Amino acid sequence: MQSESRFANQVAVITGGASGIGLAIGRRLHEEGASVVAADLNLERLQQIEAELGDRFFGVRADVTQEADIEAMMESAMRRFGAVHCAFNVAGASRPGYIVDLAEADWDFTVDLCLKGVFLAMKHEARQMIGNGGGAIVNVASLNAHVPMHAGSAYAAAKAGVEMLTKNGALEFAADGIRVNAILPGLVQTPLTRRHFDNPDAHAAFVERIPLGRAAQPEEMAGPALFLASADASYVSGASLLVDGAWAVSGYPDMRPFRGPRAWNGG
Repeated sequence: MQSESRFANQVAVITGGASGIGLAIGRRLHEEGASVVAADLNLERLQQIEAELGDRFFGVRADVTQEADIEAMMESAMRRFGAVHCAFNVAGASRPGYIVDLAEADWDFTVDLCLKGVFLAMKHEARQMIGNGGGAIVNVASLNAHVPMHAGSAYAAAKAGVEMLTKNGALEFAADGIRVNAILPGLVQTPLTRRHFDNPDAHAAFVERIPLGRAAQPEEMAGPALFLASADASYVSGASLLVDGAWAVSGYPDMRPFRGPRAWNGG
């Protein structure tokens, strides 16, 4: 059991904070004493969470692919709470497709959201932290940063980019007292992964390859993420923490039976 005051008097920002891993991180931070600014496209859901948790939780609508929205998120944090000490960049989604079928727009959607969004967030989070004596940034990459999957090229490439962006941030911001790390989740039961759970055969194929024998819950990502932002990780920066039930040691299942055949036929 962690101290309820581990993040007391600290201010955290979270992208993708209305559901899934982002929401689990926000709730855990709030429980441990932080003031939280959560950004998401789903402002209605954020406002519901704000009404539930009270004054130390503040939701803002933001599209992380738009720099002006990220700047507004940080301005809201500063105006509301006066500082930013830690940040969690969680927002992400994908539009899958085989490389020969994938539309340029679907590639752009996935890479912009999963990689560009993290870059823009890090840029403006770091600017505030540099002026505030340092801080900690935690990016949510993926097991797919290391392990490819059929029809997942854009997502895997973007998440691999997040892992390297994390390392580059750790290098560039070290002198400013800012640590940057990443967690790499495996299969987590969230709204974005619902299709894998709604298909019993697909779910079984995943679980068969996960040595711990089950998917994770979002709360199981929050603990490792908060550790990396906490004083307990004061000498950890540039690290990638796999949180995958040992999945990386066994490899990804063949997803072709669940994606169907390629549409392109060489014509």
